[in-house]
Amino acid sequence: MSTIVVGVDGGGSRTRAMIADESGKELVTVEGGPSAVRPGEAEESAEVILATVRNALAACDMSDVVPKVLCVGVAGVGRDVERDALWQALTRREAAEDIVVRPDAMVALDDAFGDGAGLLVISGTGSVGYGRGPAGAFARCGGWGPSCGDEGSGAWIGRRALSIVTAAYDGREPETSLTGAVLTAVEVNEVADLVAWAASATPATLASLAPVVLSMAQGGDLRANSLVTLAVEELVLHARTLARQLFGDERAAVPLALGGGLLSRGSLVRKRMVHRLKSAVPGAQLRDDDIVPVRGAVRGALRVLGATTA
Repeated sequence: MSTIVVGVDGGGSRTRAMIADESGKELVTVEGGPSAVRPGEAEESAEVILATVRNALAACDMSDVVPKVLCVGVAGVGRDVERDALWQALTRREAAEDIVVRPDAMVALDDAFGDGAGLLVISGTGSVGYGRGPAGAFARCGGWGPSCGDEGSGAWIGRRALSIVTAAYDGREPETSLTGAVLTAVEVNEVADLVAWAASATPATLASLAPVVLSMAQGGDLRANSLVTLAVEELVLHARTLARQLFGDERAAVPLALGGGLLSRGSLVRKRMVHRLKSAVPGAQLRDDDIVPVRGAVRGALRVLGATTA
């Protein structure tokens, strides 16, 4: 029987599952739907995660193999109650012999820095900052979810884009090209139709408006540009806060990684954030490699496997 481990990265837009052997060699990676945990909905997230893991096992002809360790890094489990609920849901489904549930930013931090010190700021559907200091202390910043926080994230940008469009319609703000672009993106004809659309929109649906805002910003729309600038400031604030907490000063040498779709290499938000960091967090030493959270989840699974077989 093959010894395999599974790493999962679950967010508000998608879930990725990677199967690896006991040496850490990747066998396959597949994607599924969103699995971010919302309060009271751990069962739904568990179903998505399990379906994605099963698809990954099938893709490498191991449907009959029970993974030794499943390490799940998922958004929405920053609180013990949600983390425990998801762990219990996955355990009841016998997803693996040993199951570990961690915040999504933690597995991303593992991929970025392993056991070393460093800071990570993620901006995708949601946003969060996570870090480990030189003495091993951990700290978290942001990540309070779509209702209370996630500043600088795709959903946050999308929600504020709707406010800009409605304010421009009222005359409270100048006209903006965002109006036509947003109406086209959500496939409605009138600004008033946005009310019903927004009422049923999930964080992932709101985040789908972020590319629209970025496109309008690159096209020169002043209001779209100001929204992107505000998002960057929010994300930089995450990094500066963590630098002060874990490294004592934002001018200290601070290893920093950026992750998530909005901060992927070459993106407008990343470019502006890198520029802003030079003055706001002058000690930042930016890691340029891509961050692959699911790979960090596999690393976490291997760590557990090593502890159980030692």
